[in-house]
Amino acid sequence: VCFIPGGLDCSISFVSHVLGKVCIRGRQKEILGIVVPRLTELTRSDCIWQRICWRLLECVPDRWMEAVVLGFVQRAPGADALSRLLGNLVVKNKKAQFVVTQKVLLLQYGHTTEVLQNLLGYLALDSARRALLLRVLQELLEAWGSSSAVKHSPPEQQLYISKAILICLSHLKEPEIQSCRQELLTSMMEGVKCHLDSSLPQIRRLGMVVAESISSRVNTEGPLLKFEYEDDDETRELKSLLVQTPPLCVVPSPTDDKGDKADAALPLVPEGNQNSQAAAPVMADEESDAELDSDDDLVPYDMSEDKELKTKAPVYIRDCIEVLTGSEDVDKWEAAVKALESLVRRNPAATREVSVELAKILLHLEEKSCIEGFVELRQRAQVAVLTTDPIPVSKYLTSQFYALNYSLRQRMDILDVLVLAAQELSCPKFHGKNKHSGAQKPPVHLLPGSDSSKDWRRIVDERIKSKTRRFAVGQCHVEKASGPNEFSSVAGHFFFPLIQQFDRPLTTFDLLGEDHLVLGRLVHTLAVLMYLAVNTVVVTAMGKALLEFVWTLRFHTDSYVRQGLLSCISSLLLSVPAELLLADMAEELLEAQSWLADVVEKDPDGDCRRLALQNLLLMENLKKKLEAVPS
Repeated sequence: VCFIPGGLDCSISFVSHVLGKVCIRGRQKEILGIVVPRLTELTRSDCIWQRICWRLLECVPDRWMEAVVLGFVQRAPGADALSRLLGNLVVKNKKAQFVVTQKVLLLQYGHTTEVLQNLLGYLALDSARRALLLRVLQELLEAWGSSSAVKHSPPEQQLYISKAILICLSHLKEPEIQSCRQELLTSMMEGVKCHLDSSLPQIRRLGMVVAESISSRVNTEGPLLKFEYEDDDETRELKSLLVQTPPLCVVPSPTDDKGDKADAALPLVPEGNQNSQAAAPVMADEESDAELDSDDDLVPYDMSEDKELKTKAPVYIRDCIEVLTGSEDVDKWEAAVKALESLVRRNPAATREVSVELAKILLHLEEKSCIEGFVELRQRAQVAVLTTDPIPVSKYLTSQFYALNYSLRQRMDILDVLVLAAQELSCPKFHGKNKHSGAQKPPVHLLPGSDSSKDWRRIVDERIKSKTRRFAVGQCHVEKASGPNEFSSVAGHFFFPLIQQFDRPLTTFDLLGEDHLVLGRLVHTLAVLMYLAVNTVVVTAMGKALLEFVWTLRFHTDSYVRQGLLSCISSLLLSVPAELLLADMAEELLEAQSWLADVVEKDPDGDCRRLALQNLLLMENLKKKLEAVPS
């Protein structure tokens, strides 16, 4: 930045053209890294330099305006500094207004939270720009509440828009909120519905946090909207954006007298704190009165030797069934729930007699008391029943998945139980004992004492061991667990009933409609079952059916479902032998390969693109493996 000599009038349009040309040619970082800090310092206390800076930016041609404005927004140290640098450029220049209010906020999502705070704070600092702030908030809420945007935009962009909405809300004044109160409530209700319908937990949580924030600003007197979710770093950051942080330091004016400086040096005490300090003596008096009326003089009973009476757990499975179905005794019911899994695993013969009945009871079992870990206890008991008698119980559960009068939670519980049982059945069980061939006892290490000479035996043993050569004497080794894959004979009973009726809507259950969350869980379950069926007889038939299923749903709008479909392709490539893939599914795999290439290039979800790329690499590795095998 050059100084103007002699106070003469001159045009700086040439400098504006040079600045725009350099920024558009890819040297934005180098030139603005020097210009912006210098102009920030010069405009801090000199209004002439502010006007020069404004004129400098106003003279930038429209074709280069985006690069210049974006560079200033990214490198300004704060909203006040950006306001001094840009002035009312967004009001005077349509191109700058488009960049600030549309492109940075709605078309891009790679900027940091600090850039968003600077940009929206800049719009809020001047009355001429606050109308743009309200318009930006409305457009952000429209994008946030659009069901199409929620389905097709990546989670990173939705998080970016959510942050921008909360920052806008933090800058709104009470009269402005009241003027657009109805629009805010309408947008909130539409947006939270779209987000809660999503299958991704992150998207649902974003909707909850933003809706709570809008409700807290709009309904200051009435009841507030409140959701239950787990707080993490992301939600805490979002909530912090709703509260404006005061500036770290305030530069005192030269006209301030010493008295004002002395007052400024004192710590500020909020009015509420002063009231609480004033009320402290009164509270102390009330507490002293309460102490006089307390029951401290009463002698408590000695309960040190009292023992808690524990209800005896059922010994037989049929006793458990009677307690779970008809008993009103809560203690007996809790004891039966806790003991059921161990009883099932200890008595497989008795379990097979009532396995389907027991599976039905557990599927409909509801919590009667606040028993700790009830959901896990019930699930483990269901898995135990299913692994003990797989075929009849799997037939019952898979038939109930598509039956009427079940909640979505119960249907997802069925899928979880099937996956856990399949994992347990596919893991080899080791029934033998450890084999020790010429095994020697491990060396005994003496505890070190205060005298180092007491370690002599350990030192000697280690020295002898290092100098000794041993023949035909191996180390003690434990035989690895091995055994038949019990899932091999029942894989079809788990898999095929789930995949047969997915396209048949029921009165209360439509997988291809609004129940896409359960569809996503179903797709992921099929992928796991396919992966666990490796080296089984039915793996080829399962692979063909799964590939046809994936091909039917490949263009589903929900990203969670698409992730499951891509996981199915991975399981198929890993489970079915390469020779059978080439012989039975060559054409289908070629079509799937072109679809995967499109997903890598065009899918808005990052996880889908990553999974598709992994599948392409798997296909390439299988191709190389087949080419390496001699014919």
